[in-house]
Amino acid sequence: MDGSLLGRGSSDSKLAAAMFCHIAADLHSRAADLHGGLAVLLDVDEHTGGFGGARAYLADRAAARPSGVMIGYPGLDEVVVGGRGLWRATIAVHAPSGHSGSSKTAMGAISRAAHLVRLLDAAELPSVNAASPFPLPPKLSVTSFHGGQGFSVTPDRCDLNIDVRTTPTFNAHDAETLVHKAVAELDAELPAPTPIDITQVATWPPFRLAEDEQPAAALLDAAAEMGLAVKAKTAGPSNIGNLLAGEGIPATAGFGVPYEGLHGIDQRAHLAELPQVYAVYQRAVLGLLQTG
Repeated sequence: MDGSLLGRGSSDSKLAAAMFCHIAADLHSRAADLHGGLAVLLDVDEHTGGFGGARAYLADRAAARPSGVMIGYPGLDEVVVGGRGLWRATIAVHAPSGHSGSSKTAMGAISRAAHLVRLLDAAELPSVNAASPFPLPPKLSVTSFHGGQGFSVTPDRCDLNIDVRTTPTFNAHDAETLVHKAVAELDAELPAPTPIDITQVATWPPFRLAEDEQPAAALLDAAAEMGLAVKAKTAGPSNIGNLLAGEGIPATAGFGVPYEGLHGIDQRAHLAELPQVYAVYQRAVLGLLQTG
């Protein structure tokens, strides 16, 4: 209607999927003159965080292991060359249950869990080291809090979700240690008959490519050659680049068309810049395949 593709997933990443398929088809006729190989992987399990398609590909011994990956997330001004990692866990806080009107003063699980949230929120995390090439600090968030039902019963359990974004100087082991320290402090201050349960759910390493590392260098150089002022960026959220980093595979995780309303039903991808973005990716891939 206004030069945009409207709909959820339009910029993240349906346009990139179509664009990458066309680039592969365009270069296929020139394959005999190129070095190495080019594969397109479309993973419909991306937004669940499961990345089933990528995991299946990497587990297939018959599949060629990539030397580098370009991921088609949107945004015209930046090439994402890194991202914070993550450590995620669920925490079950226990306490004796009872009647809310009872004269007994035993603290319930919700109140104990609320105290744990305060301890976690107050935990000291390292700041950014000016000498470090990684520009973001770690971050801890309590993202879910569930316990009890009704009004007259104080529950014996409350469950929390903890999300810690990690960096090279504050890794998954540091995140786990910090959470266990807060739990130990709660148990010492407000003991309960049943120990708190901590269950790790997921962990990914942080990653960051230098601007002269491939495939970041190829994409940044191609954008500059096309007259685009594009910066390298380390993202706060994690992405599939973290999964690949854990496999020792370098990846860029974003350069694409301008957009609005990411993840919303009114997501809008701007089509006017699509030929330019296409040309940048094609130039970058062609340069890598010509040098071998």
